[in-house]
Amino acid sequence: MSKQDLKKYWKENLIYLAGLLSVWFVVSYGCGILFVEELNNFRIGGFKLGFWFAQQGSIYAFVVIIYMYIRLMSKLDKKYGVDE
Repeated sequence: MSKQDLKKYWKENLIYLAGLLSVWFVVSYGCGILFVEELNNFRIGGFKLGFWFAQQGSIYAFVVIIYMYIRLMSKLDKKYGVDE
């Protein structure tokens, strides 16, 4: 891989990371702490939604983010010819 392709590869990788980490921040910090009062007006399974995000929702979101990162990186690796 040329030096130019390597820079493009890492630039795209960092864009993916920044986007996914932003989603993770909003879900874990935003929904679990900042917006908890507004979310507590709704219920899931008898629990307030703000409590649910703080206890369970952020974990589920993190697992989905890991899956999304794997998919995005697989496509990126194929695009630049560094897949296994």
